[in-house]
Amino acid sequence: MPKLNASMPWVLWIFAVILIAVGGTLVVGGGRLLLLGGSIYYLVAGILVVASGVLLFRQRWDGARLYGVMLVITLAWAVWEVGVHGWLLAPRIIAPLVLGLGFFIPAVWKPLAGVAEKWSHRNLGITFGALVGAFLIGAGLHAVVGPYTPPDPIYQTGMTTPGEAKPVADIDSRDWRYYGGDAAGTRFTALDQITPENIKNLEVAWTFRAGPDPKGFTAPFEGVPLKVDRTVYVCTDYNDVIALDAETGQQKWRYVSGAYMAMAPYSHCRGVSYYRVPEATGECAKRIITNTMDAKLIALDAETGKLCSGFGEGGVTSLLTGIGKAGDGYYYPTSAPAIVRGKIIVGAMVADGQYWGEPSGVIRAYDAVTGKFVWAFDIGRPDRTTEPPEGETYTRSTPNSWATMSVDENLGLVYAPTGNASGADYYGAQRRPFDDQISSSVVAIDADTGHMRWVFQTTHHDLWDYDVPSQPTLVDIPHPDGTVEHALIQPTKRGEMFLLDRANGNPIATVEERPVPQGGKEVNERLSPTQPFSVGMPSVAGADLTERSMWGITPLDQLWCRIDFRKHRYEGPLTPPGLTPNLFSPSYGGGSNFFGVSIDRDRNIMIAVSNHLATRSQLLTREEATRRGLKALDVGVSIDMGGAVAQEKTPFAVAVGPMMSPLEIPCTSPPFSTLAAVDLTTRKLLWTKPLGLATGSGPLGIKSHLPLVMGVPNWGGVLATRTGISFVAGGTDGYFRAVETATGKEIWHTKTPVPALSIPISYVSEDSGRQFIVVTAGGFRPFKTELGDYVVAYTLPKK
Repeated sequence: MPKLNASMPWVLWIFAVILIAVGGTLVVGGGRLLLLGGSIYYLVAGILVVASGVLLFRQRWDGARLYGVMLVITLAWAVWEVGVHGWLLAPRIIAPLVLGLGFFIPAVWKPLAGVAEKWSHRNLGITFGALVGAFLIGAGLHAVVGPYTPPDPIYQTGMTTPGEAKPVADIDSRDWRYYGGDAAGTRFTALDQITPENIKNLEVAWTFRAGPDPKGFTAPFEGVPLKVDRTVYVCTDYNDVIALDAETGQQKWRYVSGAYMAMAPYSHCRGVSYYRVPEATGECAKRIITNTMDAKLIALDAETGKLCSGFGEGGVTSLLTGIGKAGDGYYYPTSAPAIVRGKIIVGAMVADGQYWGEPSGVIRAYDAVTGKFVWAFDIGRPDRTTEPPEGETYTRSTPNSWATMSVDENLGLVYAPTGNASGADYYGAQRRPFDDQISSSVVAIDADTGHMRWVFQTTHHDLWDYDVPSQPTLVDIPHPDGTVEHALIQPTKRGEMFLLDRANGNPIATVEERPVPQGGKEVNERLSPTQPFSVGMPSVAGADLTERSMWGITPLDQLWCRIDFRKHRYEGPLTPPGLTPNLFSPSYGGGSNFFGVSIDRDRNIMIAVSNHLATRSQLLTREEATRRGLKALDVGVSIDMGGAVAQEKTPFAVAVGPMMSPLEIPCTSPPFSTLAAVDLTTRKLLWTKPLGLATGSGPLGIKSHLPLVMGVPNWGGVLATRTGISFVAGGTDGYFRAVETATGKEIWHTKTPVPALSIPISYVSEDSGRQFIVVTAGGFRPFKTELGDYVVAYTLPKK
């Protein structure tokens, strides 16, 4: 490389070095991408940028012209690949345009030979390229991304329009007595004080802070509150239960659980349950039921917070009976128990990926008054509903049910979403026939006997951690001919929405078995040749992965992501894992996750949040696992946002994690999450839109503060209201927003203290008669947001 001399200003020298360094990186990476079968653009662009830098060293204006040629090629290639979508154009053209501004520095262009007399002509290419680039960026951002000035733009629209609202008469929404608003999990309120016209007047009524874990461990605070009479009940991530005045937010009582917090990313409390003992009065006639990280089932007096002495042993029933050996953090309930016909139904989280033979995924029922055992649904022994005999345990490593269940009192059914056979999510050759029958399914269990009535499987022989995390939602769908479909909607991580008859599990909306990729057979896995696709309902899975869809904030990290895509085996949805690295999308975080879907029961509209990220996975031989030091942990640790786990007592460990660039941003292109509405009568998509702003996102966790609609990762839920408003929380941008249910038009937004990884609730305060909207805000550790312990209530001003 030429050295700096008197005739070459240091600014010009540095700029030339930058061009050669950037271009060289593009050449090396672009050559590798081309050898992998990818785009030739990066190699060509790199050669032109290197040549431009070399010509600058020779102080020739041809370097600037060559860079202008590169810009023109870049613009043409970018528009050819992705059209004028702002977020897709941005990494392709912003950085080259910004770098090209260096040619306008006087210390760069003045020393170049022959530039003085022909400056305007020789600069024409760069200027033209910059103007065209600015126009394309501006047009794309304005038309597709848009500034954050409500209403924000709809990403996709026009498939159908909703019918006229017909209010449902049998809803009492003064309270919020269930995790999902009602036993059916519809997350709907018939309250009508807050309307599209007055929502602009919503204000914070009160804020309560639950306080940090006294032992110093932090987990997501995402408990969905309940409201009964004049009290709001919420559980903390460390299993304390707190009662608050519904009008003022003042603490009434607090039950300190002292629960041992397993050091696992998913150790938290998603909610508690309420039970009213029939015809009882006095102590514990009204009770709060909670389960803890250290596997205890607890009943508290709803009025005082004291343990119910007649429940279990002094108010506590152990959930470890019959479980057998279970290390700390290997077996822990996280979701609110279901209550049906006087019985408490509980499942539990079982640690992911540690060893084959982990604790059972048994689902059990306990008497809601006495806390005594009633029945067990042990998948390995479906005919034995009693506790195991002395010296035995429930069948180990069976699929578990960690998500929230729903119940139908009339049918006497509890609907349990299930996961994989525990211990090995990504390798399944050791699974037994009953594991493969029940895993990644929704199971209807007889509430009185514990026997299975029916099962519908959402993923056969699941090798992608596509356990079913969402509460099944029960809904009665009326039709113009007067008939009513008594349906169950089961959202999935795959983004498939299965619409079933809740009495027998048969599909109401057509389900097709479609052939799926069969790669990765070097591990002797028994792959399912087909998988179920809900073609009768719109999918919220997002587009398949392609090299073109890889993203980044500059051409360099986008190039890295494109190379990474080409290095992985990807044959479309449900590409199976193997010894060669593979990709699958949606990720193990969804699609849909534990937030489920909401139903506008008046308008028969389903509202759903969906994430669109990808996951890398690779099976590791036992020898490689030993070399890496992978072994089952003494304290169970669930896979969080990446890592390798042992899967002991199987032939293979696994390395798994999100597909992220070196700058810690997703390699998949925005939107990373969407909000969608589906007309349940026609089963057509009404609208879908990106959910969330880029303000809280950026490289290496640095916030960009860009007020642009992007669609950011979102693990929150939706509250639908009678007045046609849908409140949605959970975006990593920290906004709590409301949209018109029928159109998706945003009509209100506010910032919560930290992102609200929760589901909003609504109720009426008996003291003031006002409608409240309440949400918990705890932040989202995997995406490095601020963490918190807030419960925030909103309402209209007093008249």
